[in-house]
Amino acid sequence: MRILYAIQGTGNGHLSRAKEIIPALLNRANVAVLVSGNQAEIDLPHEVNYKYNGLSFYFGKNGGIDFWKTIQKNNIFSIIKEIYICPVNNYDLVINDFEPISAWACYFKGVNCISLSHQSALYTPSVPKPTHKDFIGEFIIKNYAKCKKNYGFHFKKYNEDVYAPIIRNDIRLLKRTEKDHYTVYLPAYSDEKIIDVLSQIKGIKWKVFSKHAQKYYQSKNVYIKPIDSKKFEKSLASCKGILCGAGFETPAEAIFLKKKLMVIPMKNQYEQHFNAKALEELGVPVLKSLKKKHIFVIENWIEDNTKVELHFPDETQHIVDTVLFDFIAEEMLQLSKII
Repeated sequence: MRILYAIQGTGNGHLSRAKEIIPALLNRANVAVLVSGNQAEIDLPHEVNYKYNGLSFYFGKNGGIDFWKTIQKNNIFSIIKEIYICPVNNYDLVINDFEPISAWACYFKGVNCISLSHQSALYTPSVPKPTHKDFIGEFIIKNYAKCKKNYGFHFKKYNEDVYAPIIRNDIRLLKRTEKDHYTVYLPAYSDEKIIDVLSQIKGIKWKVFSKHAQKYYQSKNVYIKPIDSKKFEKSLASCKGILCGAGFETPAEAIFLKKKLMVIPMKNQYEQHFNAKALEELGVPVLKSLKKKHIFVIENWIEDNTKVELHFPDETQHIVDTVLFDFIAEEMLQLSKII
C-alpha cells in the first residue's frame, strides 16, 4: 500500500506526533511525507518528500494570532497552485494531520483521505466545549483540512475513535526530577510582557522559552532562552511546574511527566479554548490572559501542589493498525458491492 502522510507544520505539536506515527506507518506500508506551513521549531528525523508553504497562522505578541501578518504571509494563489499540483492521486491513501493542501487536493481529486489529528476529536459529542461561540474558529476547525473519516486524539478517550495523546519517545525516556525552576512556553506573548508579569512574583525562577529571542538573557528572576527542543525537554523534565498555552502536545507531555500545569489559551485560537475547557474539567487551572491582575492566581498555583493524574499508554502502532484495518475493510466492502 502506498500512503501519503500529510502534516501541518504550524506549531510543534503535529511534527512531534509525526515522529512516532511515521515509523508505525513504515512498519505496514510504503510511506511518503508531506509537510506544509513554516512555524515549527522541531526537526523531523525522516525524509520530507513534499514541502509546501500551505496556510499558516502567525503568532502575535499580545496573547493571540497576528491576523495582519497571517494575511500578509499567505498567498491565496500559491495555496490554490499547491492544491492543484499536490500528487495525492499517486497514493492509495492519504493520512492527514490537519494539513490543508493534501486534504483539499483529495477533495477535488476524489482520493481517500483520513484525518488522524487532535482537531478531529474536538466535535465529538462528549468532548468539553468552550462556553463562548466563535463562528470563524468553528468554521476553520471543521473545514481547514476536511476529510471523509476522522480519528482524533484528546486528553481522555471520549469515544472509540478518540485516543489518548501520543507521547513521543524522547519524552517517555526522560528522567523526571524536580529542581527549583518553572518552565514557561507562551509563544503568543512578547518577552517584555512575560517579564513584566512574572518578574513581579519574587523568589521564583522562571525559565522562558521564547519564539522572539535570538539569544539567552536574564531580566531579574526571568531567564529568556531561544527555542531549543532538547533544552526545552530537559527543562520540562526537571521543573516544578509548567506555564504554557492551551495547545495539545505540551500540556499532554506535562501531564505525562506528572508536572504541575497552568495554561493560558491563545486569543482567537478556538482550538485552544476547547483544550482549556477539557483541562479545566480535569483540574488544571486556566488563566484568561497574562496580566498583572492575575498574579495572585499564579501565586496560588505555585503554592498548590495538585497535579492531574492520567495514564497515556504507548499505543501508536495499535492506532495506526486500527486506521489501516478500517480503511481496508471499507474498501473491501465497497468492492463487494460492485461485484
